[in-house]
Amino acid sequence: MPTAADVMTRDVITVTPKTSLRELASIIAQKHINGVPVLDDDGKLLGVVCESDLVAQNKPLHIPTVFVILDAVIPLENPWRLQKDFKRLTATTVEEIYSRPAVTVSPDADLTEVARLMVEKKFYTIPVMEGEKLVGILGKADVIRSLYD
Repeated sequence: MPTAADVMTRDVITVTPKTSLRELASIIAQKHINGVPVLDDDGKLLGVVCESDLVAQNKPLHIPTVFVILDAVIPLENPWRLQKDFKRLTATTVEEIYSRPAVTVSPDADLTEVARLMVEKKFYTIPVMEGEKLVGILGKADVIRSLYD
C-alpha cells in the first residue's frame, strides 16, 4: 500500500499568519489548491487555512436568539458566538481564520489512514511532518491520483 511520502506534494506553498486574505484567495485560486499550511517566522507549523475558511468568512452574521421577560434580555445561546462570528466577518489576515492545531501525518503513514482522516474528520489538506519539519502536503487530489498511478 502506498504511503504519504509516495504521493505527497513536496513543493509546499505556505503562508504566514500575517498574509492577507486577498493574497490567500489569490494563491488558492491561481495554484488550484484546497489549502496551505500556516508557518511562523521560524518555519514552525501553526495550522492550516483552506478554501472552506475563506468561504466561512463570507457566511452571514448569525443574530442570536433572545428571550425577553420583564424588560430583561436573556440570550438563549452562547453570547460568545456573536463575537466569534463578528471577528470572522471582519477578518483581514490568515491569523484570524486559520484552523489550529494542524492535523498532520508522518511520511510513512499508510494512505488508507490518510483517506480515513479526510473522510471521517473532514480534513482535506494534511501537512506531512518529519519531526518538526514540514516535508510535504497531502490533498484530496493526491489521494485520488494514487488510485490511478
